Order: sequence, then C-alpha cells, then structure tokens
Amino acid sequence: MSSKEVKTALKSARDAIRNKEYKEALKHCKTVLKQEKNNYNAWVFIGVAAAELQQPDQAQGAYKKAAELEPDQLLAWQGLASLYEKCNNISAKDDLPGVYQKLLDLYESVDKQKWCDVCKKLVDLYYQEKKHLEVARTWYKLIKTRQEEGADNQELHELWRKLTQLLAESVEEQSNETQQMLLTAFENALNLSEKIPSEDHEVLYRHFIQCLSKFPHETARLKKACEGMISIYPSIQYPLEVLCLCLIESGSITDEGQQYYCKLVELNSKSGPGLIGLGIKALQDKKYEDAISNITEGLKESPLCSTGWYHLAEAQIKIHRPKEAVLSCNQALKNIDSPGALGGSLHQRNLCLRLKAEALIKLSDCDSSEEAIRTLDQVSDANNVPELLVLKSLAYLNKGSVNEATKVMEDLLSPYPDLPEVHALEAMIHFTKKDYLQAEKCLLSIFISKAARLDTYMGKVFCYLGHYYRDIVGDKSRARGCYRKAFELDDTDAESGAAAVDISVELEDAETALAILTAVTQKASAGTAKWAWLRRGLHYLKAGQHSQAVADLQAALRADPKDCNCWESLGEAYLSRGGYTTALKSFTKASELNPESTYSVFKVAAIQQILGKYKEAVAQYQLIIKRNEGYVPALKGLGECYFMMAKAALVDFLDGKAVDYIEKALEYFTWALQHRADVSCLWKLVGDTCTSLHAVSPSKVNVHVLGVLLGQKEGKQLLKKDELLHLGGRCYGRALKLMSTSNTWCDLGINYYRQVQCLAETGSNTNDLKELLEKSLHCLKKAVRLDSSNHLYWNALGVVACHSGLGNYALAQHCFIRSVQAEQIVSVLFQAHEAFKMAQSLDPSYLLCWIGQALIAEAVGSYDTMDLFRHTTELSMHTEGAIGYAYWVCTTLQDKSNRETELYQYNILQMNAIPAAQVVLCKYVERIQNYAPAFTMLGYLNEHLQLKREAADAYQRAVVLLQTAEDRDSYNVTVRNYGRLLCSIGEYDKAVQAFKSTPLEELEDIVGFALALFMKGLYKESNKAYERALTVVESEQDKAHILTALAITEYKQGKMDVAKSLLFKCSILKEPTIESLQTLCALGLAMQDATLSQAALNELLKHIKHRNDYQRYLLTSAIYALQGRSVAVQRQASKAVHSNPADPALWSLLSRVVAQHTQRNAKGGATAGYVADILDSNHGKKALLYTAVNQLAVGGSAAEDGKNPALKTIQKAAFLSPGDPAVWAGLMAACYADDKLALVSNAQPKRVDLFLALLSAVSASIKGKESFESYNQSLEKWSLSQAVTGLLDTGRLSDAESLCTKNLKSNPDQPAVILLLRQVQCKSLLESQKPLPDAVLEELQKTVMSNSTSVPAWQWLAQVYQSQGMMGAAEMCYRKSLQVASQQSSWSGKLSSLLKLALLALEVCMANISGDHWSSLVQEATTEALKLCFCPLAIFLQALLQFNRKMGARETRRLLERVVYQPGYPNSIVSTARWYLLRHLHAKNDYELIDVLVKNAETHSDKRALELNQKLSSQ
Repeated sequence: MSSKEVKTALKSARDAIRNKEYKEALKHCKTVLKQEKNNYNAWVFIGVAAAELQQPDQAQGAYKKAAELEPDQLLAWQGLASLYEKCNNISAKDDLPGVYQKLLDLYESVDKQKWCDVCKKLVDLYYQEKKHLEVARTWYKLIKTRQEEGADNQELHELWRKLTQLLAESVEEQSNETQQMLLTAFENALNLSEKIPSEDHEVLYRHFIQCLSKFPHETARLKKACEGMISIYPSIQYPLEVLCLCLIESGSITDEGQQYYCKLVELNSKSGPGLIGLGIKALQDKKYEDAISNITEGLKESPLCSTGWYHLAEAQIKIHRPKEAVLSCNQALKNIDSPGALGGSLHQRNLCLRLKAEALIKLSDCDSSEEAIRTLDQVSDANNVPELLVLKSLAYLNKGSVNEATKVMEDLLSPYPDLPEVHALEAMIHFTKKDYLQAEKCLLSIFISKAARLDTYMGKVFCYLGHYYRDIVGDKSRARGCYRKAFELDDTDAESGAAAVDISVELEDAETALAILTAVTQKASAGTAKWAWLRRGLHYLKAGQHSQAVADLQAALRADPKDCNCWESLGEAYLSRGGYTTALKSFTKASELNPESTYSVFKVAAIQQILGKYKEAVAQYQLIIKRNEGYVPALKGLGECYFMMAKAALVDFLDGKAVDYIEKALEYFTWALQHRADVSCLWKLVGDTCTSLHAVSPSKVNVHVLGVLLGQKEGKQLLKKDELLHLGGRCYGRALKLMSTSNTWCDLGINYYRQVQCLAETGSNTNDLKELLEKSLHCLKKAVRLDSSNHLYWNALGVVACHSGLGNYALAQHCFIRSVQAEQIVSVLFQAHEAFKMAQSLDPSYLLCWIGQALIAEAVGSYDTMDLFRHTTELSMHTEGAIGYAYWVCTTLQDKSNRETELYQYNILQMNAIPAAQVVLCKYVERIQNYAPAFTMLGYLNEHLQLKREAADAYQRAVVLLQTAEDRDSYNVTVRNYGRLLCSIGEYDKAVQAFKSTPLEELEDIVGFALALFMKGLYKESNKAYERALTVVESEQDKAHILTALAITEYKQGKMDVAKSLLFKCSILKEPTIESLQTLCALGLAMQDATLSQAALNELLKHIKHRNDYQRYLLTSAIYALQGRSVAVQRQASKAVHSNPADPALWSLLSRVVAQHTQRNAKGGATAGYVADILDSNHGKKALLYTAVNQLAVGGSAAEDGKNPALKTIQKAAFLSPGDPAVWAGLMAACYADDKLALVSNAQPKRVDLFLALLSAVSASIKGKESFESYNQSLEKWSLSQAVTGLLDTGRLSDAESLCTKNLKSNPDQPAVILLLRQVQCKSLLESQKPLPDAVLEELQKTVMSNSTSVPAWQWLAQVYQSQGMMGAAEMCYRKSLQVASQQSSWSGKLSSLLKLALLALEVCMANISGDHWSSLVQEATTEALKLCFCPLAIFLQALLQFNRKMGARETRRLLERVVYQPGYPNSIVSTARWYLLRHLHAKNDYELIDVLVKNAETHSDKRALELNQKLSSQ
C-alpha cells in the first residue's frame, strides 16, 4: 500500500470515528498497520475507537504503543489520560499521575492554560490519595506559574486559600515540610486579602489560629497570629481565648498575660480561659479563695483544661481541702489521658500525680494513704526523686506500715544525708515507734546542724515533740512551747494550733489562747480554720459575749456544715442570748447529723417546751426515753409538758382533758423520783401538779397515781380531789426537807388553803378545817419571813387571814397593804374604779381588772356593763366573767320591748351574744355544778338556739339543785321552764308530771299544764285546765289567747260551732289578738266556709302592721284555692314575692302553689324554689321538694340533655330532710320519670328495683306522726299507686298484686286500691290481646265508677276499651275524664285527657276508617289543648292528621317542618316528625330538601332518620 493509500485509510478512519463508526475505524487502522506497524496516528485512532467500544485494555495498549513511538507527541498522552480518568481499576489510577506529569512537561512550553488545568487535576488526584506533600508542592508550582504570568492579587489569594483548604485535614499527621507550607499558605492568603477587616478575612484568620494551636512547637508563631488578629478584631473573643489558653498551658502568667485575661473577661464575664487565667494569677498572689472561685467558674466553660484542674487542686490544698483537691487531680489526669485534651505532657501528668499524692497524705486515713502509694507508683522515675520518696514514706506511716516507712527512710539517709525532710521523717518514725528518747535526740541534732534549712516539715516534728511532752513527760508548758513553734513554722497545721490553744486554756492563759485564735481568724478566708473559729466561739460563749460567739460559730460551720458539735455550740450561743427559734433550728440540725446524740434531742425538746409547743416537746422527750428509760431530765421535761398542757386546759375550762394530763404528769414525775428522790424540785413539781386541780369539780377528779408515790410497791391507786390535794401537801413537805425555799413554803400554805376549800364543799368537821387554816397561815408567814419583798406572798397571807374560819381581818388588811407596797403601784387607792383603771393601764390584758370594772359598772347601772363582761370572755375564760355576761344576755333577751333599739341590735345581734354566752356558760357549769341560776340561764340560752334537748337537761339540773332550797318561787319558775321544754321535745307525760309538781296557781303554770295535756291528746282535761286559767287571767290579751286555745281544743273534739263561737268572743274583745283572727280564718278554711275565712282575713288585715306578712299571703292564697280560683292563687303568691323579693318563705310559697294549682307555669315554679334555696337553706329544704315537683311537671322538655334534673333536686332534698315522707314520694316519682326518659332515649332503665324500698321509706317516715293525718294517708295511697305502676311497667305483676292484696287486708274499704288490683289483674289479659268477657268489662266499669272522681281511672278504662276495639266507649271514657278534670280545675288532667282523646281519634284515622267524626275529633281535641298552653304534642298530632289525609300536600310539609325546625319542641317529638317529613320528601322526590333534612338529622345524631333515608334512597 502506497503512502497515498495510507493517508486515505487514515482519513477514512478519522471520518469513521467522527461518525461514531468505531468498528470501521478499527478496520481502516488495521489496514494501515499491516503496511506500517509503527504508524503513530493509526495506533492513536485504534486507542480512540477501542475506548469508545468499551475495550479499555486494547485502548491502553494502543495509546502506550503510540507514546513509545513518539513520546513527545500530545495525542497519545491525552488519550491515555482520558482513558485512565474513565477507568476505575487500580493500575490506571497508579499510572495516571505519571501521565499527568508527562502532559505537564509537554504543555509547559506550549499551552500554559492547559498546563494549569492538568496541574489542578493532578492536585485533586494527590488530594484523593492523601499525598499532602505532593499536593503542596504541585500547588506551589501552580501558584508560581500564575505569578510569572502576572496573575492579580485576588486570584493569588484564592489560590493560597484553596491550598489551606486542601491541607486543612489531619494537620497533626503531616510532615514538617507540609505543615510549614500550610502555614505559609495561610500567611500569604491573609496578606493578599483585599478587604481587611471583613468576614472572610476573619474566618481565614480563625482557621489560621486553629491550625497553629495544633502545633505545640509553633507557640511563638501562634502568639504573634493571635496578637495580630486581636489588633484587627479587638471585639472578637476567639483569638484572646486561644492566646490565654496558650499562656495557661505554658505556665507563663505575666502581667501582660493578666491584661489578656482581664480583657477577655471584659468581653465575656463567663469566659473559661479568662477566668482560669485570673484564678492562676490569684493563686500566685496567694489569694486562694479568689483563685478557687475564678478557676471553678472557668472550668465550667472549659472543662477540658487540665492545667486549670491542676491549679485548682493546688489552691484547694492551700486552704486545707484535700478531698476536693483529690477530685480536681483526678479530673486533670482524666483530661490528660483523653485524646484532644488541652495540655497532656508527661511532665504535666507527673505533677498532677504528685499533687494528688500530697492531698491524699493530708487526709491521713488508711484508704487514702494506700491510694497515695498507688498514685506515687504511677509517677515516672519516682524512685529517683527524694521528695517523692519522702511522700511515700509518710503515706506508709499514715497507713500504719512503720517497717515500710523505715525502709524508705533508711534508703534515703545514705544518698541524701543533708536533706532536712529525711531527718524530720526519721524523727516522726521514732515518735510513731514510741522511741521518744531517740526521737528527741534526733530532733536536737537536727536543730543544731540544720535548723536554718528546715521547711514546714519541721513544724510537724515540733508538733510530735509537743505530743511527747504533753502525753509522756506531762510538761504542759514545754508542750505548749513546741506546739506554738510548730504553728509558727506551719500556720496551716490545725493540729498544732488547736493543741496550743487547748493547753493555754488548761493553763488558764486565756489571753494567749485568744491571741492565737484572733491571729488565725483574721488571716483565714471564708470556709477555713474551723478549729480556730470553733474555739474562739466557745471562748466568747463562756465569757458571756453571745453575739461574738454566734458569729464565730457560724464561721466554723461554713468550714464544716456537717459538724454536729458546731451546731450544738451554735445552739447554745443562740439560747444564751434568748434566740429560742434559731437555737431550736441549730439543735434540730445537730440531732439530724447525729441521731444518737441525746443532748441535742433533749435541747430541742426543752426549747419547744419553752416556746409552748408541748406536744412536739413530748414527742422529742419520748425519743430519749425509748433510748434511756432512766434519763431524769427527759422524765422531768415530760412531766412539766403535761403539767403545762393541763394548766392550759384548765384555762379553757377543759377539765376532763386537764385531769388526764395531770395523771400523765404525775406518772412521769414518779418515774423520775424513782431514780432521783434526792432532788427537791421534783417533789415541788409533784406538789404543784396535785394542787393545780383545786378549781375542778370534785366529781370530775379521779386520778390514778402510781403506788410508789404513796409508799406502795406496785400498782396504781385512784385518788379523789381531797386525797390528791393531801398528797400535794406531803410532796411539798418532802421538798422542804431537802431544800427550804420561800416559794415552796408559800405553795404549801396555798395547798392547805385549797384543802380547806375542798373539805368545806363536802361538809367536813370544822376543827379539821381550822387546823388546816392554821397550818396554811404558819407556812405563809414562814414564806414572808424568808422573802418579804414578794407581793404574792403577802397577798396569799391576806386571803388566808380573812377566811371565815380565822377572821383575822386586821392581819389581812396589813398583808394587802404590804402587797400593794411591794408591787410598787400606789400606797393608798381610794376608789375601786381608779384601782382597776390603774391596773388596766399597767396590763391591758389582765383579766381580773376588767371583771372588777364590769362589777362596778353593774353596781352603778352603766350601759357598758355587758360590753365589759363580754370583753372578759374574749380575753380568757373566768367564772365571774362568764356568769356575768350570761346574766346580762339573758336579762336583755327577757325584755321584749327593746328589740328595735340600737343597744339590742349591737349587743345581741351584731356581737353574736347568744352563742357566745352559751359557750362560756357551758364551761362555767362544768366547773361549778351546784349553782342553779347558771343552769337556768343555760337552759334559756339553749332554748333560744333551738337546742331544746340540751335546754331541757339544763332545766332538769336546776330543778334538782332547787328541790331542797327554801326559795320555792325560783323552784316553781324552773319547773315551769322544764315542763315547757318537755312539751317542745315531745315528752308530754314528763311535762304533765312536772307541772303537777307545782301549786298550779300561777297563770303560766296552768297554761303550761293545759298545753301538755293537749299535746298528749287529753283534750277534755286540757279544756278544763284552760277554763281554770280563765278564772285567774287578768289582761284582755291573755284572755284572748286562752279563748283561742279553748277553741282549738273544741275543734279537736269535733265541736266546730263551739270553736267558732269562742273565736267570735275573741274578735269582739277590746284587744283582739292576731292569733285568734288567724285561727278563725283557718277554721273557716277547715270548714270550707270561704265567707267566714274572708271576713276573718279582712279583720286580720286591719291589725297586721307589715303588709308583706307571710301569714297574710298564705291565708289569702288558701281562700282563693278554696274558691277554686287557681290562677288567683298563683297571682297572690307572685304579688307577695314582688312585694318582698328578699323573703325566702314567699319564694317557697310561690313554688308550692305553682306545683299545686298552675302546673302550666312549672318552669317558673322550679325557679322560685331554686331562689328560695339560695336565700335561706332552712326554707330551701322544703323548697327543694317543690322545685323537684315543678321540674317533674315540666316533663321531658326539662331533660333534653338526657339527664333528669328533678332526680338530682329530689336526691338533695332527701339528703337534707330524710324524715319527710313527701320527699321519698317525690323521689319515687323522679325515679319513675327517669326510667321513662331512658326508654325514650333507647337506654336501659337504671332504677327499676327501687319502688318497694321507697314505698317502705314513705311508710316509715309517716309512722308515728299524728299531725296531718289525712295528708299522710293521701300521700301513702299515692305512693302505693306509684309503686304499683312502677312494678307493672317492669313486669313484676306478682309483686304488684301481693302489695295491693296486703294493703286491702289491713283496710278492705279502699276503692282506689281495689282499682289498682284490677289494673294488675287485667295487665296479663290485655297483653294476651284476647277479647275480654263482658262480665270482666262490667266488673271493671263498676270499679271505675267507685272511683268516679279519679281522672286516671277513667283514662285507664278508656285504654281497656281501646284495646278491645271499642273506640266509641273509649271516647266516652276520655270525655268523662275530661269532665272530671274540668270540675276539679285540674289543668294537667284536662290536658292529658285531650291529648289521649286526640291520640285515640288519630289511631282510628290511621286505620283508614271512613268518616269525618274521628278526624274532626283530632282537630277539636288538639285545638282545645293548644288553648290551655303551648303543646308540642298537639301540634305534632295535627301534622300527623294532615299526613294521613294527604301525605304529599304542601300543608303536610309546612306542619312537619314547623315541628322539625322551630325551637321549643322536645327531641323525641322532633325525631318522630323528622321521620314522617323524610317520607313525605321522598314521596315528592325533593332531593334538595332531603339533603337539608339529612344534615339536620346528622347534626342532632338522629340515627333512626338516617337509617330510613338509606332505605328509601336504595329503593
């Protein structure tokens, strides 16, 4: 083949490659190679085609062949580079750098741009292979080339910055050349930055400093970089933080460094490096507290700074906190051993280990010493450092391993004979071995030769020497000298300092001790030098300087808050200056820290006793007794606590509780005496305890005393009051034998006087009383001789001297004068008023002066008397104040003419006088049980408070006390009161007997006797008694009252005319009473004589002053009811409410008459009852019943939410009035209604089993109630009917029948019950749907005729006829029920009859029976019902009638939509109407209105309508 053909073939190959016909190209190239094996272009074209045909090996071989043929040609190398770039095999990647290098050589002189591109590719390849040095060198070549070509600074900046990014990873692992090239790149990039300062420049500078901080050998360069960035960016923290950390790690804490720290803290007060640096500087300046504070805060932000932890440990050791120092060292070592920590050299680790070992040795315990040895073993080359070996020997010494310590010391002596620490260690070892002579010799030789070179270890040696002189030689003076020398050498040695102070105190050199302590405390920082603060605090406490003691002891606690001894000492200091509360807290804390400390617990109890917290004190004392039963101070404290609790109970007149406390106090005092009978105060306390019950009634004092106290060996003995007082006198005698004191003599004299008072109450021998009085006088004279300045002794002597048994009034007068003089008030007081006034000014809370003022006011007839007596009861309980206040309250209440005065309104009503007087009088009669007027007044006050049973008991006590009294008038008055109260509580037999015990001559006795006979049912005897009263009556008003009572007795005997004539006699008197006119009006109502009632009412209205009187409205409403004017009844009650809306009785009356006469307004009636309940809970009890009845009358519309409000209301009424039978009957009706509501809501009834139980409750409530007999009978019959109806509805026919049969057995003549029985018997027959025989129907008709006035009876008969298909007969029965309801003016009866009649007619119409009668009957009945009230059911029935007539008519839709969409219709009726309206709309195919109705059903959750819609839509 010629050269032309070769060229043609190569051209064809080139064209084929261009057209992507690579196989053709290969053919052409092979053709060329057959002729020219070394044709460069052919091999290049083969490489291109093979590469495109995914034949990399053939392509690689072709390119390499071409490159071998002509190595200086670019095509083969370019193709080979392109091929390698696309291949992923390892050989290709290995060869690619060489290809790039060859291309760089070829491009260098040809094409600089392509050279740069290949250079960048080569750098990327080196970067991927992490060949950082090659990356740096190649990139340097690129930058140099661009510089030679004249590149601008911006491009060069980007290139240098790119290099920093390429070399930023793993800088620690790079070679030194690479690191230097990286740093140079950073410097060049920073220098070439155009915008300075700028954000990019700041970021670059930050990265530069980060890089430098990773190179420990570049400290100077790092410092220069940080300073450079600080100069440009002074507000940026980062360079300052890095610089500070660098200075900290280098240990260079210069003034310049301090400036950096301060500047950093100024920028950020919480900066970790800044605070750590300041802390280290404070440590150098020996400001240890500041150092700890700053370093601790700094480490919170920089916890990885090991140097900071090391210096923190240093500072903690300096202020004697070795435990905290150990923790800090551990944290430093943890950081050093962890990767990436700040500061981690071997030298730093050795320093931390040594510091940790020193801290552990200072702890001195065995475990710490063992750990110190292990720590020293971790130090590198520790055996060649003598200081570390000394520490190791000290650790062995602390551990108790003397032999090991000796061995280390001996190993140190030969190589280091001049090292003072070694010789000090030798002396300490000799002391430990108790080789004191050798130790002393050793020390003396050291002092002579090396005293100048000894350091603080010498202080420890002197301390040991001091121990030797103190404990072995016994020379305290020399020991103190050694301790002081030791402390001078090492002022941080607490042991030597404390020993020096303690020996100084023992040597009574308090000044020296105080000087040492003051010197230490002045230099000590907060939380240090506990030993010095504690000892100085105790010194001040002993010297009586309590405030200084408190301050020093608080400082000691700051050093060690868990030292129970410090807390106890602080408690003593607080206690010494009267700070009981703070002392209590201190001793409590001490007892918590050391629960075994008896002293702390005892002081807690003692302080609580001082503060009057006796129960808490008793609990603390009991804790001590559990540990140590014989601890006398605790036993004494227990007795004192119970004694003080008894005194407090006596002040409050809680005598029974006081006796119990006295018994316990005596028990504990006796136990204490068993252990320490030689203590005088214990015997005196027993005497005080026994004497304290002198004021309690003898009947209440029965105290069990341990036999040991009475000279017996075991057991207890019951002591009466006189025996207890006698025991108290004996105990005072024992106390005087042990120690004679004036106050004990006085107490013994008072005890004898109390014994006299007690024996006088029981009527003892006069000689015995005089003997005791003489003893009392002798003891008190002895007390006065011992201490004549005590006014109490003179006062007691005066009281005893003026006793009737002695009668030495001259002595008494002299004693009282001396008492006044001793008390330094006024020598002569001329007026009692002025004396009491002076006493009040001295002590406004002193009770007796107020009682004296009240007695003076009573004597002069002042209006302030009651106020003064009341004030005495408010201050405290006192018998004179109590009886005085009760007397004035009763006197004011008996005066009926003062009710409208301001004095009565204030003293009685505003000051709540009656309950207050009753309370204090109850306490009075508990204490003084032989004063009859007190019981009489108590009965009178109880009567006013409606506490009738308690009043009767009080009157009975007064009667018993007055039976033997000479004053028979008082006795008769008391019996009269007693009889009246017996009548009030229903004990009529006792009342009759009580009145018979009086002469029956006074009008009040005769009238009370008559009333008791009347209430007992003895009307004839009562009549005679009232006639007898007429013979002694004097006033016209009393005569009218007696005639009224006579009329009532005649009425009870059935003599209506006689009663009427008696009442007429009352009305013609000159002063007719309101009560007689009310009785006449009520008699007219009972006789159903409206004319008489109206006339009596008109006369009554003339005498009623207040037009809003409840009785007036009640009688007026009753007259309207008698006249059959139901609406007028309700209007009269409404008028009353409008006249006086604040009267709950009138609201209650309105609710009652609405429920009884105008049920159509039941919602308003329910509201009225609710208002009455809010205004007054007493009226609310009955008003709740009326509210529930009204809610029941409202019906289902009151329970639209599915709940029955009537049930909740009647349940509340039953809870408040469980004895009212009407409430239980109402509850039965509410339960029945609730069950019906459940059925309407498709729910299960919940209360189907309650009817018999509720019927039993009604019967039980009625049983025994004689009043309102007819009302109770009607209520019981109604309840029976309701129960039977409920049983019928639940299918319990046998129970219903047995209930009716049982009732008929007791009383066969009960037409209503017979009707119920027939209803029960017909129930099963009607359910069988079989026709009833004519005989049965006739019997049912007769039964209903016997109950012809019963609307439900006619309605039931109509239902029977309706079930039998006898629609005409059913219509007649419904019409009859409507007629009866109209005659009775029963609105509910008329409405129910009309609706049932309409339903009957509608049923016939729905059956498609021809005739207009039934449809017109539906229309007529519903129209009449709507005239009575708005009746949703009537409207719905009209709509159903229209639906039945013309289902698709527009009128049908209008009527049904009215029910469905208009408000005010019950849900049940709306749901049914919605069902019919849906049928109508589907029949009309009105889909738009169907959608509206369906949405309405969904809104109201009407599932029934939605189901119907689905069925109709699917058809």
